[in-house]
Amino acid sequence: MFGSGTTRLQPAHVEDVAEAIARILQGTERGPKTLECGGPRVYTYKELLSSIASEAGRKPILFPAPFAVWYALARTAAILPSPPITRNQLDLMQIDTVASPQLPGFAELGVLPQPLEETVRLIVRNG
Repeated sequence: MFGSGTTRLQPAHVEDVAEAIARILQGTERGPKTLECGGPRVYTYKELLSSIASEAGRKPILFPAPFAVWYALARTAAILPSPPITRNQLDLMQIDTVASPQLPGFAELGVLPQPLEETVRLIVRNG
């Protein structure tokens, strides 16, 4: 697990994002506008992994690994043609990624975001 798993994330389903984009494009409002669209729940990274595992019927064993270890792995992986992890990804995993409540998002577009657990259930059932 990246670090202690305390980074906060708010994953959004790709179909919800696509619907939001379609509604923006169909709208009459023009000009720049900033939207922040996040899923219905904020997770810590550890909670996210646990939730995904639970929905998949698994019990995860999560080991915190310091970011220094991950950076060493990323430096080594950088020699590969398609590295599985990069330093930029690690930089992002140390920053909370949640939608700002001060900015418009899914609600203003009339999109009801799907819960992550529902998406995982569909993947497990069809996978």
